[in-house]
Amino acid sequence: MTTKFKIKSGDTVQVIAGDHKGTEGKVVKILKDKNKAIVEGVNMVKKHTKPSAQNPQGGIVEKEAPIHISNLSLLTKKGETTRVGYRMEGDKKVRFSKKSNEVI
Repeated sequence: MTTKFKIKSGDTVQVIAGDHKGTEGKVVKILKDKNKAIVEGVNMVKKHTKPSAQNPQGGIVEKEAPIHISNLSLLTKKGETTRVGYRMEGDKKVRFSKKSNEVI
């Protein structure tokens, strides 16, 4: 059984715990099996790569490492952190911000 996350790819989030606390970014990818997400510009690590056909030079590449979903909080349009709720609007299920009550 896979768990349901309230954060989706494309959402703007803020890191609320850990080394990168306070930094904001856009969710690039969700890794459901590991309960982690890759956020643009957050948790950058240096990876040593061997020379290959795509990168004949090799060297050190900086890329984003996954960060645990529990350390992320969704941001509203005003830029404040919020929890996420679900409600029915007509026959559609929508996500909404618990702080400002606006549809995300």
